[in-house]
Amino acid sequence: MGYVVVLDIGKTNIKVHVLDERMQSVFEQAKSNTVVNANPYPHFDVDAIWEWFLDVLKGVTDKFSIDAISVTTHGATAALVDRTRSDNGLVLPVLDYEFSGPDSVNDDYAQVRPPFTETSSPALPAGMNLGRQLYWQQNQFSEAFAKATDILLYPQYWVWRLTGVCCSEVTSLGCHTDLWQPAQKGFSSLVKRMGWQSLFAELKPADTMAGVVTPEVSEATGLPASCPVTVGIHDSNASYLRYVKASKGEPFSVISTGTWAITMANGGEGAVLDESRDMLMNVDFRGTPVACARFMAGREYESICKQMGASPSEPYALQDLERIIETGAYAVPAFCENSGPFAGQSGSINTDQGIHGAALASLYCALMLDLELDLLKAEGDIFLEGAFLKNTLLCQLLATLRPEQRLFLSGDSTGTVKGAAALADPDVSVAEERVRCEPLSLSGLVSYRERWRERCQSL
Repeated sequence: MGYVVVLDIGKTNIKVHVLDERMQSVFEQAKSNTVVNANPYPHFDVDAIWEWFLDVLKGVTDKFSIDAISVTTHGATAALVDRTRSDNGLVLPVLDYEFSGPDSVNDDYAQVRPPFTETSSPALPAGMNLGRQLYWQQNQFSEAFAKATDILLYPQYWVWRLTGVCCSEVTSLGCHTDLWQPAQKGFSSLVKRMGWQSLFAELKPADTMAGVVTPEVSEATGLPASCPVTVGIHDSNASYLRYVKASKGEPFSVISTGTWAITMANGGEGAVLDESRDMLMNVDFRGTPVACARFMAGREYESICKQMGASPSEPYALQDLERIIETGAYAVPAFCENSGPFAGQSGSINTDQGIHGAALASLYCALMLDLELDLLKAEGDIFLEGAFLKNTLLCQLLATLRPEQRLFLSGDSTGTVKGAAALADPDVSVAEERVRCEPLSLSGLVSYRERWRERCQSL
């Protein structure tokens, strides 16, 4: 396999990477992911994304001989399409999952929603349960909904745009959607109850090819007409994929960080999941259940910095952390009300006297990650991916809080991208350099954690 293009659509940013045969990124271009706040509801600007992607592809093909394309996106998102149309196919805009409109049907939806024991999908606010999104759209826009020939999970929507092939895939279906039974490896009772079975296309493994690019895409970009496109994958599962493929069955955890921090425990199928604490069962690319806990780490980090009048990128030092512990300054959750083990609570900071905002936000996020590892009863090595790799002291705080486990930092910042690219060649090595993260010499941290947890539990 030669060069692979990865389209990575995150909630905050969209990136295009080109990776070579050694799975090294040799090209990257990015743009922000904007939400259109217009009727009929806030939605993603898929036309702008598509035009930008085609333009980037056109430039890429002038420099590299592209052998495959792979797509990875955030979860909680689907497209209602009419596959017979020649435009973007949408019968309704692609809803932004943070829009609270679907909450208006909570009482009715509760009558058809499967129990947590069936789906391991917690009841989440707004549109973060995809099943609630679809139920709300069908009730509010029944005429448009009836025109849909397919419900395409978000990665597979872009695959359809590229290839004209409709398919479904388990990592997005099993991502707190209420639509999937992880243990049974099949659709939930909600899908059957609502009569949606026929709207989901054939299930295909993420690491198979959906088809080749359409003649229109080939002509617009210069891609070879034979260029294949993989089925695609949910972004956190793309990060997790590399570690699963490299493991020999031992327990380990992967923490994927960005807008969301998703902690995934390999070997945690028997974990006791607490629906009220934003714990859930995801599904990996092989269909295996994966115990998870999550919170909106990137957003909470930014919120704490904002409240403290600090820039999220502002550097801080060990002395700033020492001062926080010495003075008993605390950031208590939650700073994004719709996620995490303390969802629904209102976050608070007890002081702003001489405290470094980015240091406080980093300590808060390290404590939250540590808590979620405990909730999952995580064992074995911990591997950290994504945005928090840039925050060395935050990583070291987590290592200090987990003295019985080894924390390794991903050797690159494109873990999701590399995992997605590996779908194009199942035999490719996804091994990488993993840097052991050493703990800090920071007195008082353990007792500080105990007091912080006591304050959190008092909520």
